[in-house]
Amino acid sequence: MLGKFIQRQRTKRNMTQAYLASELGMSRPTYMHIERGERELTIIEARTLAGIFDISLEDFLAGRVPKHTVTLTKQSARRTGGLHIRVEKKNLDAFKQVLLYVLNKVGGKPNVGETVLHKLLYFIDFDYYEKFEENLMGATYIKNHHGPTSVELSSILQDMQKHGEIEAVNSQYFKYDQKKYLPLKRPNLDVLSARDVEHIDGVLARLADKNAKEIERYSHEDIPWKSAQDGTPLSYESVFYRDERYSVRNYDDDL
Repeated sequence: MLGKFIQRQRTKRNMTQAYLASELGMSRPTYMHIERGERELTIIEARTLAGIFDISLEDFLAGRVPKHTVTLTKQSARRTGGLHIRVEKKNLDAFKQVLLYVLNKVGGKPNVGETVLHKLLYFIDFDYYEKFEENLMGATYIKNHHGPTSVELSSILQDMQKHGEIEAVNSQYFKYDQKKYLPLKRPNLDVLSARDVEHIDGVLARLADKNAKEIERYSHEDIPWKSAQDGTPLSYESVFYRDERYSVRNYDDDL
């Protein structure tokens, strides 16, 4: 039954009924009828929930969850087929050190939960690519209801918790449940250049004070997100089509 599937997806993500009711523009009692199977969804409501749960509308209506497989490896090659991602050691080290640097700088801010963290990493990665035409972390980000989401982040967070590098904390930000990650060690700055650190600091200064809704809305107007299909990876090359609100490169200097 679709109602039970929705309930499982909600509880797996630590979302409240009140939160989903608000996203759907209805009261909590009305939403409860959906989970009980006493009310059918409109197509707009189904699309909204599918986006929130980061699955396609087809999979949502079928009550199934596609698997995003991420393999952390020390092999020298990175392969991407569909959404099966192999993260090589070089990229993994960069990702971990950038993440530790970000968490040490802004992880204690009350607004910086997992949703904000995804967006900060996205802008760090995509802004870097626009500026320097090379990858910093080179993570894979997909388009979903809440904006760009890193496919690799969940597996890397689990790996870092396992090795005592970060800890997960459940908290509340106003009326919303929030999962935060706090660093247990300092980043290894030997992995990051002075240019990398300056770039990250610039993104954090610009965006780290935004709450989840603000940074979500902001990311929705960026060309890489706007030009992608739901549930598909965002193209790094699309940063070169950004408008002046989002572009971080002075193209006049290239002339």
